[in-house]
Amino acid sequence: MSVKDERLYAMLIYLTSFFTTFIGPLIIWIMKREESEYVDFHGKQYLNFLISYTIYGFVSAILIFVIIGIFMLVVLSIAYFIFTIIALLKAYNGEKYKIPLVIQFLK
Repeated sequence: MSVKDERLYAMLIYLTSFFTTFIGPLIIWIMKREESEYVDFHGKQYLNFLISYTIYGFVSAILIFVIIGIFMLVVLSIAYFIFTIIALLKAYNGEKYKIPLVIQFLK
């Protein structure tokens, strides 16, 4: 796989997440992780990102009863969108980007 293809597939992991959240990125990662260490890295980063931010979302939803959860959900939604775009651009530029506040479940 060429470097350009690796960068494209890594970018597509993040891009498809806007439309399918979980399934699209998972399919790309499973299909291409054996062929490219770079795609494998970004696939794992995205899945760690998704799992971490889902946990943060559940905690925020519980905290809605204490009012601060509403603010946390708004901030979390904005951060999710911004960090996904940053990761998309970094992946396409050939950089290994670790998204902030992500718990590393898959290494």
